[in-house]
Amino acid sequence: MAAHVPPHTDERELLLAFLDQQRHGIRNAALGLTDDEARRTPTLGALSIGGLVKHAVKTERYWVELAVPGSLEAGATINYDYETGFLLLPDEKLSAMLEAYADVATHTDRVMRDAALTDPVPVPRGAPWFPADVDAWSVRWVLLHLIEETARHAGHADIVRESIDGATMYPLMAAAEGWPATDWLTPWAPAS
Repeated sequence: MAAHVPPHTDERELLLAFLDQQRHGIRNAALGLTDDEARRTPTLGALSIGGLVKHAVKTERYWVELAVPGSLEAGATINYDYETGFLLLPDEKLSAMLEAYADVATHTDRVMRDAALTDPVPVPRGAPWFPADVDAWSVRWVLLHLIEETARHAGHADIVRESIDGATMYPLMAAAEGWPATDWLTPWAPAS
């Protein structure tokens, strides 16, 4: 994915393209990390790259199932323990989380292409962060929320990654995309 989302005349395609751009931000932050590095929590908070990828998988899966009930991809679960949801556990691999994230992205794009943007999505009840005075959102709202949520965590991933080894977003993107070196940008490469 290029640094900028290409223009789309179709609103749904534009929303999905912006969501995918933010997913790439999270994936790029994981570029070249070992499982141990992906588990590191180098900032004062408890966030790790692996944990952020894992959380993004679960969160996207949850919202898509909420928007289109019964759409959960085969074998997927949305059981979610908040405490471990942000942790890449010792028996989990970063590569498996990134593969799951790619699968979720493919699933989301397929499901959301078939849903009407104006379809109602019932607001869950029983949690203080969900409004009690709103009965339903729309599929459009869910896509915008996924963009917001993913972008928030892509930013977290940028900070965590920079704290691990100093790698920043543009050099990581350049490496992931295979950009040539320029006078102002050198693609990230693993330390030798």
